[in-house]
Amino acid sequence: MGRFERDSLVKVRGVTKRYGDLKAIDNVDLDIRPGEIFALLGPNGAGKTTLIGCITGLISGFEGEVDVAGFDVVDDYRITRRMVGLVPQELNYDAFFNVGQVLKFQAGYFGERPSDERIDELLEQFQLLEKKDSNTRWLSGGMKRRLMICKALMHEPALLFLDEPTAGVDVELRDELWRYVEEMRAQGMTIVLTTHYLEEAEKLADRIGIINRGRLLRVDARESLLEEFGHRHVDVTLAGGDAQGWIDELPELDLELVDSATLRMHYGGTEEVNDAPLVDRLMRGLTEGGATIAGLEGGRSSLEEIFRTVLHEDIHRADDEEEGR
Repeated sequence: MGRFERDSLVKVRGVTKRYGDLKAIDNVDLDIRPGEIFALLGPNGAGKTTLIGCITGLISGFEGEVDVAGFDVVDDYRITRRMVGLVPQELNYDAFFNVGQVLKFQAGYFGERPSDERIDELLEQFQLLEKKDSNTRWLSGGMKRRLMICKALMHEPALLFLDEPTAGVDVELRDELWRYVEEMRAQGMTIVLTTHYLEEAEKLADRIGIINRGRLLRVDARESLLEEFGHRHVDVTLAGGDAQGWIDELPELDLELVDSATLRMHYGGTEEVNDAPLVDRLMRGLTEGGATIAGLEGGRSSLEEIFRTVLHEDIHRADDEEEGR
């Protein structure tokens, strides 16, 4: 798999894609680094697939510039398309051919001589070797998903795009695909992932970009986002319930009701800090007030909560801009 000693494997500068009056992508700047897993997150219609299309060559007629490993995706498209593999959202397969034939044809699309060794290597890696001579129409949905990844890797690209790779798959296959992604990155592959499963990005991504209405709102390391927007918390479960009344009893603490028997106290960022005084204050206030503690559990904000916060801020900013016109 390809490796490039560059600060950025992909550079996107000022890219805008219009469909009539609609800006599907709005003046996006983005760098994707060699060897990283980059997660591109956004709601439906945010522009994720359009941006991928501009980088991979599936979409033309955009404003701005995109290059892959120093080559322009418009002027040097014969080079850049060989560097990129794409696994689209929709299952697509050649129903008239068997699995091995599909991969041979895929190699030919990129001018590669089909190698039985390469085909067998990929099929073994993705647990499809015993299906090499099977017609693709008889594969299960999970096998078809794995075959699509094999197709994208057949020409040994430097950069792999996975557009909603686990959409509609069961939990077992999702975990399996996560393992494949981590193995590919360990071999030097650069991977761009779009997903609606936020736990997927939280588990896999080195950096995360959040896009909405065609605008790239944030790009940062996963841990930096968690630190900036996240909070630590401790959940206290009370024997006998009646947690609501304690919010008024302890107004100096940032408390919320999780359920009738559980209080959550928020504090600080996601860094490990000396939280003992706050927890002690909470526990002392409860016990001195006659509460019986049945359970205590700590945690921190999830990426999903942070994602919602960033989108919420963008909606409010857009509303303020609209009112100011």
